[in-house]
Amino acid sequence: MTQASPSITLQINGQPCTVAADATLLQAIRSAGLQVPTLCHLDGLTPVGACRLCLVDLEGHPKLEPACVTTAAEGMVVHTHTPELESYRRMAVELFFAEGNHVCAFCVANGACELQDVAVEVGMDHSRFPYQYPKRHVDASHALFGLDHHRCILCTRCVRMCDEIEGAHVWDVGYRGSACSIIAGLDQPWGEVEACTSCGKCVDACPTGALFRKQDATAEKQPHPERAQQLAEARTDRRWHNQ
Repeated sequence: MTQASPSITLQINGQPCTVAADATLLQAIRSAGLQVPTLCHLDGLTPVGACRLCLVDLEGHPKLEPACVTTAAEGMVVHTHTPELESYRRMAVELFFAEGNHVCAFCVANGACELQDVAVEVGMDHSRFPYQYPKRHVDASHALFGLDHHRCILCTRCVRMCDEIEGAHVWDVGYRGSACSIIAGLDQPWGEVEACTSCGKCVDACPTGALFRKQDATAEKQPHPERAQQLAEARTDRRWHNQ
């Protein structure tokens, strides 16, 4: 007989919600039929709380917390959409656009870009911060894929996808401050990294047009963010063709 998992009850936007005792606030919010924007989070990968878009307000708590890495607790009172939270979310998206070189009209992910979707969701129609126009490069050394650093938001989905799902650990984060960037291998051209299996999972996980298939032109990228969760579940359940 299977023993039921312990559960806890909390309140989200005035609505009672019961979830498993080890659930995150993001899981609780979604189970209540509510949503908060996310970019670095991808179901199936370890959450890191990097983009700060899923910040929520907890009554009696001195600071805002990212829902994706905060465990739900009995009696919590959570607010997901307050004027303060909405202001912070819009500011975070404005900074993403100001910090990189995001020109949607010429991007492979135009129309299928999560950053673009979040900008619409938070009501961003311009950035109040000066655009930095950083001088970055495009790594086209791989036979099948490319990396355009201008479009990278350092969500690290590609790093985690390659490490946790594919097990190749091709990607990492290098340097600091404004020079911080995704690096391949030992900061090598991607095409020279022997550990790369050319599986394309990192491209599927990328929320923008930073990682792309060379065959894709403007607005032709078809991302598959659901594959991380599918593969993680298949591994957990040992669902393989030879079993």
